[in-house]
Amino acid sequence: MSSWLEQGRDINVSADVLDAVARVLRLDAAEREHLYLLAGLNPPQARPAERPVPAGIRRVVDGWLPRPAYVIDRHWKLIAVNRAARLVFGYEESAHSCLVSFFTSAHFRASLCGWEDAARQIVGQFRADAARYPDDPEFGRLAEDMCAASPAFAAVWAEHPVGSSTEGIKSLRHPVAGELTFDYTMLPVSDLPGARLLLHTPAEGTPTESRLAGLLAAAEAEPPVPAWSSVPAS
Repeated sequence: MSSWLEQGRDINVSADVLDAVARVLRLDAAEREHLYLLAGLNPPQARPAERPVPAGIRRVVDGWLPRPAYVIDRHWKLIAVNRAARLVFGYEESAHSCLVSFFTSAHFRASLCGWEDAARQIVGQFRADAARYPDDPEFGRLAEDMCAASPAFAAVWAEHPVGSSTEGIKSLRHPVAGELTFDYTMLPVSDLPGARLLLHTPAEGTPTESRLAGLLAAAEAEPPVPAWSSVPAS
């Protein structure tokens, strides 16, 4: 069938038939997508991967030290976080979602410079992600839960912002290290559909690099930095 489709023959097939062909031929995700496109149909969205973060990506996250790095999945869950990111952003072992942490941690809100603008950007990105996966009901559930947990999220969500950014600047006032400014880059993780790797680099012309090194050195020599509490923020 795929040969006939590639030859441009007029063949009308349903998605169910294409799925059956894909199963029989044991096509991988890329081959299945190619088959759909040849038939003139939109490929179904890949489901969130339920496999561990690839070893290569974990090496990048850990090897990015002493700079912060972490990976979020399609639904903004933290699935790989290095020590620098935990110390800088307060992502403790119990922190499972950077979206939840951003809107429910009073300390995070107080420390991040330009929190309101960042909130609109994050909600716009989340809405764009939801639109990218219209058949994934988890986005709707997350939005409802976030609106209930955070009036701030609910207010921005009601404004219907939509946006997408793969790089930018983060500035925060850390309770131990002082003001830190990072340039960040967001990269897709091809083996985990919808997942993104966020890499942070100390901004040039700021004391961030030396302050970050001091923060990590102090953390190695002293007891762990107290966890940033997560409480509802208005």
